[in-house]
Amino acid sequence: MTDTTAWLQGQLSRRAVLAGGVVAAGGATLGAASGQADHSQHATDAGTPAPNAHSGAHGAMVTVGEVDSAGNGFDPTDMLTDWDTGTVSTLPDGRRLRSWEITAEDKEIEIAPGVMFPAWTYNGRVPGPAFRATEGDRLRFTFRNYGSHPHSMHFHGIHAARMDGVPGAGLIGPGEEFVYEFDARPFGCHLYHCHALPLKRHLHKGMYGAFVVDPDPALHPEHADIARSRLLGSPENREWQELVMVMNAFDTNFDGENEFYAANTIAHCFMKAPIRIARSRPVRIYLVNVVEFDPINSFHLHGNFFDYFDQGTTLTPTLRTVDLITQCQAQRGILEFTYRDHEPGLYMFHPHQSEFTELGWVGMFDVTEDMA
Repeated sequence: MTDTTAWLQGQLSRRAVLAGGVVAAGGATLGAASGQADHSQHATDAGTPAPNAHSGAHGAMVTVGEVDSAGNGFDPTDMLTDWDTGTVSTLPDGRRLRSWEITAEDKEIEIAPGVMFPAWTYNGRVPGPAFRATEGDRLRFTFRNYGSHPHSMHFHGIHAARMDGVPGAGLIGPGEEFVYEFDARPFGCHLYHCHALPLKRHLHKGMYGAFVVDPDPALHPEHADIARSRLLGSPENREWQELVMVMNAFDTNFDGENEFYAANTIAHCFMKAPIRIARSRPVRIYLVNVVEFDPINSFHLHGNFFDYFDQGTTLTPTLRTVDLITQCQAQRGILEFTYRDHEPGLYMFHPHQSEFTELGWVGMFDVTEDMA
């Protein structure tokens, strides 16, 4: 076998998707979006799907058919705004305690129409729950492993070594339980994931999620207005259309290369169901990259520019007025922008790795006049 032949064979599993063929692990095919997708969905608010009849207008090639979200037990559009703030109580010292119960489970999920993937999950979904707390809260995660392999929860944040979710410090076997407890700091857009070995396998199989800590305005008087705009539930925060997008990918034939790419797991989901955005209200995206096997991912916004807060740990932008940012594995940040001066319409977003776009990680914002 020549080197060229070997290389070509190595590309076939990915390129078959682009050619409209069948992936080895499933039956999703590709075709022009126009006329092939179900256009029956409607929306009434930001973060919910708009009718998708126009997705073909941009010449997109998308998977044919629909994923069974009910069978999966999660919906990528719902995940955009589905913050898990835990069960709230008060500690003896008066501080707020947020508590969660998390399980690791083996579960087959559908990542594209007809394409099933044997995932390892937190609470039965990929990505896992999007946890949200406020700077200074006490956090308590009771983690039970119902899976078939050792697992853990490693949080990107500040905590004691014994809470790190690595071997000897929170890594537990099947049937075991561990309680992680620490304070929510620093504020920002963070990540949690399993830290069992082999690490790339546990990450790729689905054990990850977003972990957001809102700033406490009282601790940041010099930027109190900005901090309040990030504080979930505040009047200033309610003006924003906030979305969480976890960029991920799936190696369906386990050859070390991804066949499908997405945000919130389902390939092409936001092409078929564009995200409804009110034109007059600002948009904030909590963006997390957990794509395994590819060292760099990116986010490009069509027809607009945004401010970017790398890691989300500052109240002033890292980058101002950009339309593309790159993220390495486990990098994350906050994007802020508005369509106030735009005409209504469909505005695309995608990575600028063209292959990722063609293999599923692409979507549309359906910008509309204010909604009742």
